[in-house]
Amino acid sequence: MNERIGELLVRENLLTKDQLRKARAEAQSSNGRLGAQITKLGFLQENELSDFVARQYSVPSIDLDDFEVDPAVVVLIPEEVALKHTVMPVSRAGSTLVVATSDPSNIFAIDDIKFLTGYNVEVVVTAEESIKRAIDRYYDKSSSIDDVMADFDDSDMEVIQDDDDLDEAELARESEDAPVVKLVNLVLTDAIKKTASDIHVEPYEKEFRVRYRIDGVLYEVMKPPMKLKNAITSRIKIMSELDIAERRLPQDGRIKLKLGRGREMDYRVSVLPTLFGEKTVLRLLDKSNLQLDMTKLGFEPEQLDVFKDAIHQPFGMVLVTGPTGSGKTTTLYSALSELNKSTENISTAEDPVEFNLAGINQVQMHDDIGLNFAAALRSFLRQDPDIIMVGEIRDFETAEIAVKAALTGHMVLSTLHTNDAPSTVNRLLNMGIEPFLVASSVNAIVAQRLARRICEECREDDPDTTKEALISAGMSEEEVKGFTVQKGRGCRNCSETGYKGRVALYEVMRLGEELKEFVLNGASATELKREAIRLGMVTLRRSALNKLAEGTTTLPEVMRVSSADF
Repeated sequence: MNERIGELLVRENLLTKDQLRKARAEAQSSNGRLGAQITKLGFLQENELSDFVARQYSVPSIDLDDFEVDPAVVVLIPEEVALKHTVMPVSRAGSTLVVATSDPSNIFAIDDIKFLTGYNVEVVVTAEESIKRAIDRYYDKSSSIDDVMADFDDSDMEVIQDDDDLDEAELARESEDAPVVKLVNLVLTDAIKKTASDIHVEPYEKEFRVRYRIDGVLYEVMKPPMKLKNAITSRIKIMSELDIAERRLPQDGRIKLKLGRGREMDYRVSVLPTLFGEKTVLRLLDKSNLQLDMTKLGFEPEQLDVFKDAIHQPFGMVLVTGPTGSGKTTTLYSALSELNKSTENISTAEDPVEFNLAGINQVQMHDDIGLNFAAALRSFLRQDPDIIMVGEIRDFETAEIAVKAALTGHMVLSTLHTNDAPSTVNRLLNMGIEPFLVASSVNAIVAQRLARRICEECREDDPDTTKEALISAGMSEEEVKGFTVQKGRGCRNCSETGYKGRVALYEVMRLGEELKEFVLNGASATELKREAIRLGMVTLRRSALNKLAEGTTTLPEVMRVSSADF
């Protein structure tokens, strides 16, 4: 969408000048289009923007999501041209081709399509994201999982004995066979399209399955033939430069894929020997989706103030806790991004380094050669650091050095695996750190979880959630009167799940003077929590209920990701 439309939206009071400025800045930083950023930031709905553009240019607007395009029309415009200009062929009548675009003023795209197809081109307007969804839906049909699976006949679907498995030499040959290569490549790219965070390739006694973790929940996507389990694992190992002959020990590797248009995707690969073969888990690391703006992570305003204040102290420790996959690394990276100035020396010890951050010295751990968190921390302290990030505090040695660094004029950021913020203090004490050292060194502790967002396309009121259920979850009777619970009905946009994307829930505990006294007196996690709540701490459950009240998530998600306070 061109700049003129942005100005017209402001003139018509559909956008504020500040919103247009923000959308322009986002479009420039992400090398995207202005219209897509306006809808992405929630300033306008897709249909509102496309209807406005259609009125300005006196052309019709359509909703592509509700429109079925004839495959014979789709082939008239090659996929690379559709992607280049963000257009979608819609229908053909005689010598006229109707094309959907988000920017009717783009005469270069129209001329290009006229020249390429030989048809007269008429345009209709629709949202840019809607066009991208249609391109994903209609193009590349020849490479769907179902079509690739059709290459393997039913006779392959049998349970085989160990002695029927392929040996190592055959594995390498088998993995180079086109169907296997095609299948693995498809699984890797399909996971990106479905916005999966992890791919699980799992062999069992009588079946072999592939699952994607999407928005924190695993979904089964296919069951390849049992006969291919070693070939598929071998192909993934070859891609991640692992030893295909070693099937008894766990292995870790990495795959980097170039996806075109300058985009790269990293996969962190973990291979684990199980009873019936090797289970492979691939974690997708997409730098383009890395959110480094703290204000967009999900903090309540008061929580964000406490967190920012804690990381901007001249020294001390800030700990982020939560289970694997709860977004701890993203929170730490956003903190580092906030602190990353040319006047600061920042070093990080990570296992693994998930994303490269400019201006920050990142060190990859290698336990096998003795480079662990403790060893890296010792070296950092000889490198004149200002800010140190330790991937995880796992043992007394790492905790002791981190505490000493925090007490000697350094800001230390790290993670721990605990259930909530108050229990983190007990975890440090159990590791062997003295209570007075914990009280002196820790500025704040952040616990976090990720809850699924309700899909914006199919959101509706949820009459099934009762007031009693809300009160049981922790809401007061006054709060329950004030809002209606919402849910996602399920649509094509969210793959019929009712959820699209995730939002972080936070529990930020500042260790002020009152709480330090409790730590020094050996208070339990429950006593610490009661005192922290009295002092104004918003718990994980309360944070989740706030997101429920805002209409961001659902009651089942609240119950899934947070436990009752007392």
